[in-house]
Amino acid sequence: MSAPGPAEYTAVTEFLYGLKPAGGKYGIERMRRLAAELGHPERSLPVVHVAGTNGKGSVAAMLDAILHGAGWRTGLYTSPHLVNLGERVQVDRRMLTLPELLAYTRELVPVAARIEHAQPDERPSFFEYVTAMAFLEFTRRRCDIGVIETGLGGRLDATNIVDPEVSVITSIGLDHCEYLGDGLPAIAREKAGIIKPGRPVVIGRMPAEAEAVIRAVAAERGAPLRSVAEEFGERLEDYPATNLEGDYQRWNAATATLAARALPAKWRVTDAAIAQGLRHVDWPGRWQRVTVGGRLAILDSSHNPEGASVLATNLEHLVAETGRAPVVITAALGLARAQPLLATICRYAREVHLVVPNQARACTHAELESLVPADFQGRVVRATLDGLFPAAGTCTAGGPGDTLVVTGSIYLLGEAMARLGPVLPAVRPGA
Repeated sequence: MSAPGPAEYTAVTEFLYGLKPAGGKYGIERMRRLAAELGHPERSLPVVHVAGTNGKGSVAAMLDAILHGAGWRTGLYTSPHLVNLGERVQVDRRMLTLPELLAYTRELVPVAARIEHAQPDERPSFFEYVTAMAFLEFTRRRCDIGVIETGLGGRLDATNIVDPEVSVITSIGLDHCEYLGDGLPAIAREKAGIIKPGRPVVIGRMPAEAEAVIRAVAAERGAPLRSVAEEFGERLEDYPATNLEGDYQRWNAATATLAARALPAKWRVTDAAIAQGLRHVDWPGRWQRVTVGGRLAILDSSHNPEGASVLATNLEHLVAETGRAPVVITAALGLARAQPLLATICRYAREVHLVVPNQARACTHAELESLVPADFQGRVVRATLDGLFPAAGTCTAGGPGDTLVVTGSIYLLGEAMARLGPVLPAVRPGA
């Protein structure tokens, strides 16, 4: 049998993405039924469970690097992906291949059909299919431990069928309010749904009103809680160093450090393993410096209001470093995300290129233009991804001396990276 090619990848991804409408019914019962049909693979794997508005992917990648550095075989489940669906499910940072995706899909289709036959409105969703693949892969590849990132919220997220060694909540901000509730306390309560009785919980930096909710849930469930703010204080220089750039990544590094320290002693995670993991973590698309056509380009998925505040700090540092305003390429999913993103970008950019990625919820050119501040003096361009990235290693925006920043929706990042192809890392200042 010949190896599957692009047509098969397109077919399997189109089938899986076509399941997304089933996810409109938000809840955890479908995942419980699917896991039961599969023999509960999630019960055979110790895990660290990571939730949060921002930073959860970075913290998950850091924990994976720390645990791998300590000598353990690790499974890493994250979402969304940047370029390839298989990125979501990795063992020792090797992602699922196309033949494996194909095989798992074929295995799960009849299982899902049995569930749907018994309860016609309960067909497993896209995220539940991929979550099941992760649990099966980690079990079959005999991972010692998995790091599992929630997809949305926590309490009703499909991943919340695990009984973790440690629960981690990285941050709380206003995002996905249509599912998680209006206001920080309501969102914090949903994220706190991953806290399990008696199991340690680690929290990152977050607003006091959100932290109070999480502390109350932890107390109710007898879950010992450790706080980054309490243990590391306010001075950035007291936070752990990491090879990922940005002040917020040091906050994330502190969260990952506390989570690693909160693991039971049997995991033998030393401070040396923590430091090594933080120095070698690989997590693309988070203020990632690359070289495109001889120019510095930064790939960054700051896609929501909390992320926009971090983006402001990074752009301010970039302007100070380069001595000139950057050329920014951006896109967003939804006006609530687009407004703070564009307000931030327009404070620092010389030129803004607005694009619409191939995603149903993406803002249109007109919607993005309506959010450009009236006092912005720079150039605003309606652009397409094909026009901006016509060939591998090429970007048509800006001039020879310009720094490029591609930021906003993670779907924008993924489509840009797919068009750019392999890129060379740019040297980080001071490295």
